[in-house]
Amino acid sequence: MTEGERRIRSFHPHWKRLIGPFLALILIIVGSGAALFFMPDFEYRSYALIAVAVVAVGLLTVWSFVPYLRWKNTSYVLTSHRFTIGTGVLSKSIDDIPMTKVNTVSADQTLVERLFGSGTLVVESAGDHGRITLRDIPRIQEVRAELFRALDDAADGEPSEPGGR
Repeated sequence: MTEGERRIRSFHPHWKRLIGPFLALILIIVGSGAALFFMPDFEYRSYALIAVAVVAVGLLTVWSFVPYLRWKNTSYVLTSHRFTIGTGVLSKSIDDIPMTKVNTVSADQTLVERLFGSGTLVVESAGDHGRITLRDIPRIQEVRAELFRALDDAADGEPSEPGGR
């Protein structure tokens, strides 16, 4: 962070992104456990058990572990000077949107997102990316209000205290 810059909020995408990977985890564990338990006794049973274990680990990696790592390694940081979006597991990508370049901020929520308290944040800027759509933002209304406050402060040149007006 630069001198005089302060962190307003730091967060990950909404936890609802982990519902699918968690259900996949449960189904894979139950399915592989059932396959191991009900496997008949035959000549190549040990190879079949190894095959079930290898397939289960592969499916767990692709459908549960990788989505969790993507969620965990996606971060949003709102400061008094910029909005930073960091993504990536093996290679990291960080996009900074300076508050002075933000033109428009809008928030959309479906009925399900309203129930979960999340939503989609659309930030339009005069920068290289133009329009950035961020899905599954937790506490979308609070984030939007803090973003507007930071935009007003950047326009005035005087950052306010977090949570203040």
